[in-house]
Amino acid sequence: MDKKTLLKRFGKNVKIERIKQDLTQEKLAEIMNVSQNYVANIEGGKANMSLGKVLELANYLNIDISVLLNFNQP
Repeated sequence: MDKKTLLKRFGKNVKIERIKQDLTQEKLAEIMNVSQNYVANIEGGKANMSLGKVLELANYLNIDISVLLNFNQP
């Protein structure tokens, strides 16, 4: 898997979990204290988050970090 594919799959995982929790990009951005544009970039596979930030995101979503880091789906 290349970096671009990895970031896109990660972004898709974030979007799925955000939608499951009935959060808009704007609301998640507010919770994370970041811009809505940054959340859009994460979900679009354009932002490369550090592992520390991924853990923070998982905590904001109240899920295990492994949910966001699961790349087994096609």
